[in-house]
Amino acid sequence: MQNSLHRGQRHWCSTGDVSTTIYPTVVLPNRTLIAEKGSTIYFRCFTLSYPSHQLNLTFSGALTNITSLASTALPRLEYSIVNIQPRSQGVYTCSALTTVSNRRVDNSTELLVYYIPSKHPDCMFVQAQDTSSVQLNCSWFGAYPTPKLRWGEDGDFQVTNSLSLTLNSSMLHDKQKVTCTALHKLLKQENQKSCSITLRAPFPEGKPLVTVLEGTNLTLTCSENTSLPPANTTWRKGQNQDLIVSGSRYILSFEGPAVKLTIVNISKDDERNYFCRSENALGVRELEVYLTVKTSSSVYTGTVIGVFIAALIVGSAFIVVKVLYSRRHTICLGGGFMQAEDSGDVLDLVDSDDEQIFHDTVPQLPPLANGRHTTLVQIHRIPSSEDHEDTETAGTDPQPPEQKEEPTEEAEDLVSF
Repeated sequence: MQNSLHRGQRHWCSTGDVSTTIYPTVVLPNRTLIAEKGSTIYFRCFTLSYPSHQLNLTFSGALTNITSLASTALPRLEYSIVNIQPRSQGVYTCSALTTVSNRRVDNSTELLVYYIPSKHPDCMFVQAQDTSSVQLNCSWFGAYPTPKLRWGEDGDFQVTNSLSLTLNSSMLHDKQKVTCTALHKLLKQENQKSCSITLRAPFPEGKPLVTVLEGTNLTLTCSENTSLPPANTTWRKGQNQDLIVSGSRYILSFEGPAVKLTIVNISKDDERNYFCRSENALGVRELEVYLTVKTSSSVYTGTVIGVFIAALIVGSAFIVVKVLYSRRHTICLGGGFMQAEDSGDVLDLVDSDDEQIFHDTVPQLPPLANGRHTTLVQIHRIPSSEDHEDTETAGTDPQPPEQKEEPTEEAEDLVSF
């Protein structure tokens, strides 16, 4: 018979059996007790025999041979074990020895200490050269008794502390989550411990376009650190994607997740496509890198062309600024940008406060039929440079000025308000 113990619960390992008055009877039961690590357990053995007897409680464990724990000449013996540890697991025996017949009676019970590790199971990949499948392993060491482990949701639990799983590539997809669950007698159903692995397809990263000068050395870098299981990454070249191996012309090096390809003494023949190829059980991804090789003459020509274009841009900007500055007086905010220079007609406006003066000084036309007045506004022309030259010429001309004719009503420029 088994009896489970819980932390902090007091348990007496005894029964109500009685004995005759001649031979002692030990009431420590012949059964198996289960206690959780860190709990407390109590032993009690006694006898009703007469005359008096000697009681002894001994322990036989894995690390300790039979060791006396307690002894008393009284008909009752009590003993407690506080903060039970795995080393407390073993067989406890209570012995009674009569003083008259010198006869001994033993009764034993086995104590099992259950415990589990505080951490969750450990899920990991098993490295393999074959990329057609994935091998996973789930382990949970440090539990007693041996736990039960299961991969997935539909599988069966197996009594083991390490469980492997192999999945074919046809059963896998990107971001697939695989879970390992552990069961134990100390774990309730809602407190199951587990670990998970999320599978990921490879994704190599690097620069897709590279330009280098002929005769120099170049290092191409490709990084791939997101795939699970870890992908196998290689460098290839040309449209046929020939595998590149280390040698005098090509040097391959690995720095963490980065795979570097160094090309020594680059020539024009090295101008081609290069491929960084990463592969795992979930698929193959490639990073295509196009290498452009420049010669020294092309670099010189490019420099000259660049300087010429820069000078052309600067000169054009200078000319535009100069033209704008020379014609700055022709820019009007309300009449458009850069109007013609001969637009010299100006309309004289009078502020509203001088409205009465304006009506007194400006000639008024006769009222119309509806009784409204019409105001006459004279248009003056700003003299231009040509008019100024005409004036100077007229000053030197001895001919008298021509007699101006009175403007007629048809010749007068009128503006009605």
